[in-house]
Amino acid sequence: MSKKKEITKIEELIEKAQAYIEDKEDIENIKKAYQFAKEKHQGQFRKSGEEYIIHPLNVALILTEIYADAATLQAALLHDVLEDCDCTKEEMESSFGKEITFLVQGVTKLSNINFSTENEYLIEYYKKIIVGMSEDVRVIIIKLADRLHNMRTLWALPEAKQKTKAKESMEILAPLAHHLGIHKLKSELEDLSLRYLKPEVFYDIAEKLNNSKLERDKTVYEMQEIVSNLLTEHHITHEIKGRAKSIYSIYNKLDKGKKFSDIYDLLALRILVDTEQECYLALGIIHSKFRPLPNRFKDYIAMPKANMYQSLHTTVFGLDGYLFEIQIRTHEMDEVAENGVASHWAYKEKKDAKAIMQSTTEQKLQFFKSIMDLSNDKLSSEEFVNTVKDEVLNDNIYVFTPKGDVIELPRGATPIDFAYKVHTKVGETMVGAIVNNNIVPLDYELKDNDIVKINTNKQSKPSKEWIQIVKSTHTKNKIRSYFTKNEREIYVERGKESLEKCLRKRKLSFSEFLSDENIKKITEELKIKNLEEIYLNIGNGKTPPNAVINVITKEEKPVVKVGKSTPQQVDSNADIIVSGIDQVKVNLAQCCNPVFGDEIIGYITMGNGITVHRSCCHNLAMLNNRHVEVSWNQVQNGNRRYLTCLVVYATDVSDHMLDIIQKISMLDISIDSLHTINKTDEVIYELNIYVRNLEHLNKLLTELNKQPYIDKVERIQK
Repeated sequence: MSKKKEITKIEELIEKAQAYIEDKEDIENIKKAYQFAKEKHQGQFRKSGEEYIIHPLNVALILTEIYADAATLQAALLHDVLEDCDCTKEEMESSFGKEITFLVQGVTKLSNINFSTENEYLIEYYKKIIVGMSEDVRVIIIKLADRLHNMRTLWALPEAKQKTKAKESMEILAPLAHHLGIHKLKSELEDLSLRYLKPEVFYDIAEKLNNSKLERDKTVYEMQEIVSNLLTEHHITHEIKGRAKSIYSIYNKLDKGKKFSDIYDLLALRILVDTEQECYLALGIIHSKFRPLPNRFKDYIAMPKANMYQSLHTTVFGLDGYLFEIQIRTHEMDEVAENGVASHWAYKEKKDAKAIMQSTTEQKLQFFKSIMDLSNDKLSSEEFVNTVKDEVLNDNIYVFTPKGDVIELPRGATPIDFAYKVHTKVGETMVGAIVNNNIVPLDYELKDNDIVKINTNKQSKPSKEWIQIVKSTHTKNKIRSYFTKNEREIYVERGKESLEKCLRKRKLSFSEFLSDENIKKITEELKIKNLEEIYLNIGNGKTPPNAVINVITKEEKPVVKVGKSTPQQVDSNADIIVSGIDQVKVNLAQCCNPVFGDEIIGYITMGNGITVHRSCCHNLAMLNNRHVEVSWNQVQNGNRRYLTCLVVYATDVSDHMLDIIQKISMLDISIDSLHTINKTDEVIYELNIYVRNLEHLNKLLTELNKQPYIDKVERIQK
């Protein structure tokens, strides 16, 4: 890149910054950041052949278009210095202070993430985005500008990398720009991404637009003149301009089945007025002259979008019968529509930029809170990513409470989703819903502008069936959490009863046994928290009650976990090793059907050798103290199959037996028997199968639980 071109770029940056940054010291600091970055990047070149300094310069120039504050422009110029140059955090801090260094570090952290649309990376990416935004939203905005300039020079990369970067920009960064409300960055990122992902589609649309440009521009200009004269006659000061439709937005409509000739908002006007009242006056005047198209009016002034966007939208039959989409908004609304959260840069109010923008972000960006909620829901990586993409980064619907409060929900949401969004307690006690004064079923799909009233009853409880009805992952997890909590209480009560029963059999006093001293010994020995956890572990089968009692009585060794000891000489054909005994008859208990890998306990029978139970087998509570330590023979040949029993709960009454058999067969698992138990609203399948080991069984459980028609799968004991 020539010296002349470089000077032009820095002078252009300073000129654009001076247009809205009045403080001379701020301007000098921007120049200082440029000189520092230029020296550090000396000798570095981009793939396009340009000197590297051209990239941070362009990033800063992009940010002047949304009136970035001086600190952000400095950080943009320096954003690659810590990562790519010989510069320490301490050196940058001493030259530019903590705020600038903090912003540069934030951008560097995001740059170091392996941007990928693969799930395992994407979850970490989103979480880093959240951290960056929660600390300073300007980090994200610099990153968006950085990616936009990289997309402008994407031609310099090999085709495979072009498509990868374009996909990342389309799926990750453009939606973030949208939800921050920065239309300028979002629109160009989408168009550039489409250009590299689907070049034939991009250039086809561009050619069609170009072919119709003269006729379209003439029609728009004439319509513009008529509308402008109309508003002037009614003494409404205004600015009016034709609005270009982005290639990506046209592609979206074509992708949904529309014909190019049917995309009527190719003809579009934007009207800017001084006040909110004048927006509605202008709308009335235009509708009095041009007939509006039914169901195309949107009032985003009374009901702003989550990214702060406000405007009136209408489509009218205009000049020569052409359909025109018209947007009406104030100048301030237009700035927010173009720059989103960035429209609150500090230069306007002479306040701290970070504080203003962070406050705006926290107050108005509902999607930010939505992602934070999801990150606390303990979702798997895949669930988190899919939920973020489907529910947070997609277009949502906006419905009202009876008081007029706006609730944002994912498209396809039900009254149950609405109830839980209002408050968890409202969701848990709901008994019905009224939408637009009509009673609706709980699986009713809500639509934009619906007014929703939830009827509740303090005695009512959620239903597990709701999990299959609701759309929002957050709602599903709230319902699951309710039942998990209830099941915990059941297990605790069951565990308490089992322990009392065993103590009575051994003629021990319940109150004396559970003294503070004994509880402390038990919790330390079994490494659990408290008495409730003791009951829980007994109730859910993790710890036999006798094992708890033996910690105190010392009448026999407490139950030892699997595989702690193995005799030196082992019969390679034996499945089970009995501690201290070489030759003994061993049977697998038919009540709990242990499989290789389960935690197990041996029970000395009267005349029939040793029966091996799973350590969670409920029958152990009824057996006396003739326990012996056993373990699986890790050197056995592994050809044996073990019988186990499963119960599969389907969510509907359809016959899924063939599909279940296919899933089992694909995993090389033999079926001993399979039969169904029909109920009014579900089908239960009982399976007896043969598996190689616990890992083999767990693969099947994972596969079955993925199926949409399966509510849960349980391994049962008899």
